[in-house]
Amino acid sequence: MLLRTLLQALVSRRRPPLGIHDVSVTRFRVLPTDLDVLNHMNNGVYFSIMDLGRMDLLIRSGVWAAVKKLGYYPVVSNATMTFRKSLEPWQRFEIRSRIIGYDEKSVFVEQRFVVDGEIYARGFMRGRFLKRTGGTVLLPELSAALGVDASEVPLPAWLARWADDVALPVTRAPAPSDW
Repeated sequence: MLLRTLLQALVSRRRPPLGIHDVSVTRFRVLPTDLDVLNHMNNGVYFSIMDLGRMDLLIRSGVWAAVKKLGYYPVVSNATMTFRKSLEPWQRFEIRSRIIGYDEKSVFVEQRFVVDGEIYARGFMRGRFLKRTGGTVLLPELSAALGVDASEVPLPAWLARWADDVALPVTRAPAPSDW
């Protein structure tokens, strides 16, 4: 995945710019290293490919350069995936990525794995930006830094509920693994 990441970073820098709320489309092929024992793309690889799709969106929209300059970096807080059809060896597919909303400290992204216009799998990711000096970048700071009006993209209510339902305690609070 490291080679794919480096290659995608180079390719994304040469592609036309996008608006932050545009759809990023990146094209891939299922490689032998993506396969599981059932000879289709391993479920964990989908999440790694989703990283590449978000990276393309961040680079092409100028977000990556802006947040890097401010000492911010993105992290994934939550992710979920629904699989519909398998991606087979050497099959070409696209990942389509777009920001679908914000809350007070997070950005929500929908990502679709598409073959010939048909959705094979769909994932949702909640991420946030952290400061290298410590702490979370809150939405007003992020909006100001990027010139984004978060109200342009209202967060779907079900996604806000999902984020609340799957949240773990904050890092400073105890989180015992009791069944």
